[in-house]
Amino acid sequence: MPMSGDSTRSVHADDELRSGSSVAPPIMQSVTFSASSDAEFSSIATASRPPEFYTRYGNPNHAQVAAVLAELEGGEAGLLTASGMGAVSTIALALLAAGDHVIVQRSTYGGTTSLVTGLLHRLGIAYDQVDQTDVAQFAAAMRPTTRLVLLETPSNPLLELTDLAAVSELAHAAGALVAVDNTIATPLNQRPLRHGADIAWHSGTKFLGGHSDVSAGVVVAEADLIDRIWQTSIVTGSTLGPFDAWLLLRGLRTLALRVRQHNANALGLAEALAAHPAVSRVLYPGLAGHPQHALACRQMTGFGGLLSVELHGGQPAAAALLDRLRLAKRAASFGSVSTLVVHPRSMWAGIVDSEQFDGVGISAGLVRISAGIEDCPDLVADFVTALDGLPG
Repeated sequence: MPMSGDSTRSVHADDELRSGSSVAPPIMQSVTFSASSDAEFSSIATASRPPEFYTRYGNPNHAQVAAVLAELEGGEAGLLTASGMGAVSTIALALLAAGDHVIVQRSTYGGTTSLVTGLLHRLGIAYDQVDQTDVAQFAAAMRPTTRLVLLETPSNPLLELTDLAAVSELAHAAGALVAVDNTIATPLNQRPLRHGADIAWHSGTKFLGGHSDVSAGVVVAEADLIDRIWQTSIVTGSTLGPFDAWLLLRGLRTLALRVRQHNANALGLAEALAAHPAVSRVLYPGLAGHPQHALACRQMTGFGGLLSVELHGGQPAAAALLDRLRLAKRAASFGSVSTLVVHPRSMWAGIVDSEQFDGVGISAGLVRISAGIEDCPDLVADFVTALDGLPG
């Protein structure tokens, strides 16, 4: 039966992979699976992404999550890893070799930057960092050796956008693949593959899992490309445990319900905080005043649960705000049912230096807010009360 709605897809996209009569899928907490004959064993052992051979190669719980995410993203197949960094690292190691060139945004998750400028660079892979808001910079950075363009839109933590269709067209003309970190948007707000990208990946730890109780990564693409990335994943061993896959699947069942509330709360907070005298600016693509709001409306169906604010009082004001909040929790990560806040320059001080922070525009007074699913008036009251009295 065709599935037109996101909630229906989230609940039923893996129906064909279920067995037995249990409504909740069982946890297949097994490392290895038996075969009934030599011929069957040989067939399974040489197959791509077998769900029942050896869990580093695949697991029934992995297959269920992959089916749901592939359906939501509009891709042919999916692959699970132990974290979002496991996902992007596996993509890069599968698709790049010494002498190749990769393009990455300046404004992106610090771990992705560290992967490109550290590990990949040491392996002989050249890179260029570009301003994601300027398509011309992508065009100028393209080389004959460019093999991969790594995007994140909206970006973390500045909520800048990349024109997916324009950059994908440029990359494909140069013979490069495009991989998009879709963690912040989720496939319910944005589907990069529909705008020309080749790969979508996620930190499933965030909105997909949604409850701050599982670390996971997901990759979605055409089946042939997933098979290629899978070959590297079984070597690197970034394997997600069956129970964690089951937790991720459980989170996906309510993704559409949660994302609607995340979106509404983030917009409500953005509008309220933009009017507060202690706030110098709010970074959220759902605001009409965001410089890329028109692009957001063109390639997104919702604006996400993440926003950032800059405070007039700099780092002391940021610290004071985080100390005064009562509902929002000072914690790393985002995408939880609970509202989480963090000071990015403090969180990433170990992997990004001050010059890099300044270069990408992460100021000392920037605070990132991940809107949870609490009632919006309660969240607004918590933030306004905490901001009152801070320098304006």
